[in-house]
Amino acid sequence: MPRREPFLAPTIAASTPGDYPLPRPRPGAPNVVMIVLDDLGFGQLGCFGSGLETPTIDRLAAGGLRYNRFHVTAICSPTRACLLTGRNHHAVGMGFLTDLPMAFPGYTARIPKSAVPLPRILRDAGYNTVAVGKWHLVPGGERGYAGPFDRWPLGFGFERFYGFLQGDTNQWAPNLVRDNHYVDPPRSPADGYHLSEDLADQAVRYVTELHQAAPDRPFFLYFAPGATHSPHHVAPEWVEPYLGRFDGGWERWREDVFARQVELGVVPEGTTLGPRPSWIAEWDSLPAAERGMLARQQEVFAGFLTHTDAQIGRLVSQLERLGVLDDTLVMVLSDNGASAEGGVLGTFNEHRFTEHVPDTAETNAAWNDELGGVRTYPHYSWGWAWAGNTPLRLWKRYTWLGGCRTPLVVHHPNGFRARGVVRSQFVHAIDLAPTILELAGIAPPAVVDGVTQQPVDGASIGATFDGADAPDPRRVQYFEMLGSRSIYVDGWKATTDHVSRGVMDEERLVEGSRDFAHDRWELFDLTSDFAEAHDVAAEHPDVLRDLQERWIAEAGRNNVFPMVDELISRISAMMPLPNPPGARNAYRPEGGPVPDDSVPRMFAGVRIAADVTVPSAGGAGVLCAMGDWNGGFALYVLDGRLVYAVSRAGDPATVASDADLPPGDHLLGCVYTPGPAPRITLLCDDEVVAEGALPFPLPVVWQHGGTSLFLGEDRGLPVSTDYEVPFRWNGELREVVVEAGVDLRRPSPGEVRAAVHSE
Repeated sequence: MPRREPFLAPTIAASTPGDYPLPRPRPGAPNVVMIVLDDLGFGQLGCFGSGLETPTIDRLAAGGLRYNRFHVTAICSPTRACLLTGRNHHAVGMGFLTDLPMAFPGYTARIPKSAVPLPRILRDAGYNTVAVGKWHLVPGGERGYAGPFDRWPLGFGFERFYGFLQGDTNQWAPNLVRDNHYVDPPRSPADGYHLSEDLADQAVRYVTELHQAAPDRPFFLYFAPGATHSPHHVAPEWVEPYLGRFDGGWERWREDVFARQVELGVVPEGTTLGPRPSWIAEWDSLPAAERGMLARQQEVFAGFLTHTDAQIGRLVSQLERLGVLDDTLVMVLSDNGASAEGGVLGTFNEHRFTEHVPDTAETNAAWNDELGGVRTYPHYSWGWAWAGNTPLRLWKRYTWLGGCRTPLVVHHPNGFRARGVVRSQFVHAIDLAPTILELAGIAPPAVVDGVTQQPVDGASIGATFDGADAPDPRRVQYFEMLGSRSIYVDGWKATTDHVSRGVMDEERLVEGSRDFAHDRWELFDLTSDFAEAHDVAAEHPDVLRDLQERWIAEAGRNNVFPMVDELISRISAMMPLPNPPGARNAYRPEGGPVPDDSVPRMFAGVRIAADVTVPSAGGAGVLCAMGDWNGGFALYVLDGRLVYAVSRAGDPATVASDADLPPGDHLLGCVYTPGPAPRITLLCDDEVVAEGALPFPLPVVWQHGGTSLFLGEDRGLPVSTDYEVPFRWNGELREVVVEAGVDLRRPSPGEVRAAVHSE
């Protein structure tokens, strides 16, 4: 109906009101809950054959559908961009992780205004929109308090957000954001805090608030708990039921999973379970102590997964109590296959993967009893990742099916009749947003805010809900991640053997090409070869040639080029940062914690000076700290003496003065000098009060999951066991100055004070 215009007269009695309708979705438009799990392999859910306890997701599958040919991009940020835009990842600038934006169209990490995201479209159509959990779509350099905020969740069209911005975070002491500002967790680990539980609390609260405020208005909840990405953090009581269950090793567990998958129908009869690759150790050949250490890693992962399922269960139970579950479209999926970033041995601290710090069976085993607790940041061995992707090849970061085929469960009792069955249509992450819009009765807008929208690459899978024989929503889908390439066309899939560079154990052990010019393409008929096990390139050279040409065409259309298969080239081509830290950065405690995007990198040398008053009774407390004992540094005063403590991926080191600090006004600081023999120099005004060698260089990044520079105290978990948080400085702290990229020779007398007080 046309909108009624108002008639205005001098008096209200003579005037006629007009229509000013707010946007409303069509009657019967469903609520939507998209649950995005992380680093979860094809074979790790109970309903996909794992034998692990996931009763909530299994219940959703029993009341809905499982898709056994659902595909993603093989890594997190790109998949999330696909889910929230309906476009291919390179086509929206998300060809890789958002942390390293490059100055090439497919890799800017900045989703363009021509691809307005799903939550904005739903919000404009009258939905309420909330997001909880992992985001990982803010470009590196844009996560400080100056933004820009248009790629934070609220800038995407979400009305509320609670979670974290980076790719992972400490489950015991996370780097949290509410809406557009950083916040502290509501409790400490000592008080029983765990991030997944906190996120479930928030999700339950949001949906309850929305239902109470507007029970007839549908909502979209994007729930991304960050599990089961490392760190695999979970309380011991969740691990205990799994003790001893993996002592038989990954080959035997994989065979058991495969048998259950065939029995459940998520893997077709006749599927080939490929052999153990050469780079995965034969379990029975390993020493007994090493087997025990590796089995423990899987026990902790299994407990973490079951704990995550329980938090999803709390959300599902609340939807049921509110009486809206049957009217809610619930989608549960993983953003990529199981992760092998723990390498051959796994690790008690995943930061070691980035810093290329090798593990040994002995160093890992020393943490067995504490694995999953606050002193660890664990990731399991790649043998468990291989088994977790049963029956598929390889893992996260590769476009073999082990990296890009993951579980998808769809539950919507009032939306379709099918229950507990498997759908085998080829589906991709880009197809879910069009599906949601179709069910909501919303056409993708052609123009938003004056910007013409680029084509939607995905297609709705709605026809498959009650149509077991419905055709695939699309015929063609390309894949590329870190140089690994493949393409699907009408049941055929061609895949390269390219191995990305710069990943310790993979570069050393995984078989395949390290040179684009010599990559070998293999061909698979997925209509009869579910697990990509039989290369038929020799029998069908014409098909392979056609698929290679199709891949090049798709790559050109989607801005895939230039391809990069390691990190150094990405860093050299990075986009300029919108708010780069300067050469001299002064931070004041009244400004609160400083997000790490606003603090210069310290690995190339840094000078830190704190302008303080030391009390007459003696100083004590943290002057500044960043990160924690999993990776971080702290400058503090303990028993009257100046101390610098650092942890690189869990390895600690300390340099401390021998003499008490004098009372009064002082500049207390340190200088880190990099090089073959890195050193820390501690200073009180003009005087060097201590100097010592570090056993390792400072890392490029303190925490993968982001952190902040704390002033006058520490928060979350401590950097050193010398103190307990917050260990507040007991004197006055006026400012902390951080200088990086300057001449960092041993400072001469007066140099530090002059630098701190210079204009």
